[in-house]
Amino acid sequence: MAPRAAYVHVPFCRHRCGYCNFSVIAGRDDLTEAFLSALECELSGLEAPREVDTLFIGGGTPTHLAPASLARLLQTVDRWFPQATGYEWSVEANPVDLTSEKAQILADGGVTRISLGAQSFQERKLALLERDHRCREVEQALDTARRHVASVSLDLIFGVPDETLIEWDTDLRHAVELRPDHLSIYGLTWERGTAFWNRRRKGLLESVGEETEGRMFERSIDQLLLAGWEHYEVSNFAHPGHRCRHNETYWTGGEYYAAGPGAARFVGGRREANHRSTTTYLRRVQQGITPVHESEQLDPEMAARERLVFGLRRLEGIHLARFARATGYTVERLAGGAIARFLDLQLLEATDTHLRLTRRGLLVSDSLWPDLI
Repeated sequence: MAPRAAYVHVPFCRHRCGYCNFSVIAGRDDLTEAFLSALECELSGLEAPREVDTLFIGGGTPTHLAPASLARLLQTVDRWFPQATGYEWSVEANPVDLTSEKAQILADGGVTRISLGAQSFQERKLALLERDHRCREVEQALDTARRHVASVSLDLIFGVPDETLIEWDTDLRHAVELRPDHLSIYGLTWERGTAFWNRRRKGLLESVGEETEGRMFERSIDQLLLAGWEHYEVSNFAHPGHRCRHNETYWTGGEYYAAGPGAARFVGGRREANHRSTTTYLRRVQQGITPVHESEQLDPEMAARERLVFGLRRLEGIHLARFARATGYTVERLAGGAIARFLDLQLLEATDTHLRLTRRGLLVSDSLWPDLI
């Protein structure tokens, strides 16, 4: 079956935050029109429009585009990825960029879901994370988004240097009070090559430590479940009917189209990624050269292993019989030794039908994946 999902990457940002390792270009708005033309050219390689159930435009900051450019982007995406009945179309937004005018452009273009990169509601954390908004602007953007689309998500980061449990509790309580439809929470990651990585290496920044991060994560689970959210993936919580269906495509092993600098696609069992540099991406497309930088055809075993790891990120875990039918492999055949060890350590639990993470396993899930993949 052809993929039923598509991702488009928009690389532009006002500023690259110190922790960010995404494919981003800051201060080069002069490249916007060239990017939109290159995107149209890349998508024309599909030869015919491809109907999808979910769309996701991420970045970078899609809403950093000027209104006319944002409208052109949506028209291009809509042309090549017409939506099936009941579709979901998400767009990432920066709080200071989401004006009523841009929100209306998103709504008119067919967008149904806005994901706001709030990260925190507190001045100190926002300044340290080098965000260009403050709490009031998050609240205003949330109100604006609600007036225009059916579902609104917020992103929050915990484990920022010197952050206390009280500070994180304050962010959680504020999120609960605002009641977005969806909430994604992430521990701060120290990515090699970022400004934060270099500052930590020089002793200018220090992580809060695994124990504190673990307590923050557990506090998140307890408070959000108590407030009525469903914990459906390691980092994601939703009110009923507001899961991110697009991301569930990734977690359930589905295939998906993708376009733009650094965008990764999975089509026909082949995983490809475009060049991360925006200028290189533009040059290659303009010269009629493929923007693909990496390409790998997954054999059945590797595809099954990836599906195992992604599936275990979901709180409901892996349905054992369905997994075997879909991949041709049982989980025991793929990783029986590692799974037995994790069961003994109470990091995984098994029922007659499912294999899933325990609460203890949730806290260290990233350390389990190498043994399974």
